[in-house]
Amino acid sequence: MAAKTLVRDGESVERALRRFKRKVEQEGIPGDMRKGQYYLKPSQKRKLKKRAAKSRARKRQQQRTQILPFFKV
Repeated sequence: MAAKTLVRDGESVERALRRFKRKVEQEGIPGDMRKGQYYLKPSQKRKLKKRAAKSRARKRQQQRTQILPFFKV
């Protein structure tokens, strides 16, 4: 989980830094850091998971109704 970026010949440091930031974001390192900032009890984790699942389901349902507004889903 270590993101490495080599600066290529003739490449500016700013551009290499931008590539590094993108790579770090894709690997999910900032999210892992935020998760470890404080302890969540298992019950709180379950609640968060359920809330996220409900939100995804609601969003999916809204997308379906936008795609097929004339049909009842």
